Amino acid sequence: MTESLSDVLVDLKVSPVSVKVKERIEGFRLLNTLPEDEWFSELCFCLLTANSSAEKGMEVQTKIGDGFLTLPEKQLSGALKKLGYRFFNKRAEYIVGARIHYKGLKEKVRELAKKDTRKAREWLVENIKGLGYKEASHFLRNVGYTDVAILDRHILRIMHENGLIPELPTNLNRVKYLTYENTLRLLAARMKLSLAALDLYLWYTKTGKILK
Repeated sequence: MTESLSDVLVDLKVSPVSVKVKERIEGFRLLNTLPEDEWFSELCFCLLTANSSAEKGMEVQTKIGDGFLTLPEKQLSGALKKLGYRFFNKRAEYIVGARIHYKGLKEKVRELAKKDTRKAREWLVENIKGLGYKEASHFLRNVGYTDVAILDRHILRIMHENGLIPELPTNLNRVKYLTYENTLRLLAARMKLSLAALDLYLWYTKTGKILK
């Protein structure tokens, strides 16, 4: 880790940005207590962010609403296309496929995460088509679990620019994902931050935004 990144994080922790980060983390914790349909909506949001943007995912999530649960696949695909979402057919397929886990999703994730959040992530990756480690980590963070890393392109670029990883990967297999996550885990511990908070701070340094 370079001193410059350390200094940036130290400064952000005592800046107005820290208030927004804490508010966002509290929002994630609140979502953990909400009903199953809210969890499923967040799962769909995370399916949509793969190879897309959080902003587009948030727009679609707001406008589709209950349609994630109710629209037939063809209509859902059409709605996604109308909203300008690029991968409308494939994501509609994934969302409709995920409905089989709608009832029981919250209970299953909570049960596994009590032992280890990473066990919940493994279950999500194995059982929800369209969720890789990044998307599963994103979902877990957004429903209140703060100890997994979301290795998106912004975070990976920061890691590479600061010598935390040797190269900017074009794709991440399981072993590499977990290795890079452990690198961030050490950084988070050094900065006295959760991985969720560290992610928000790092994302802010690249985008100037604190999203979900």
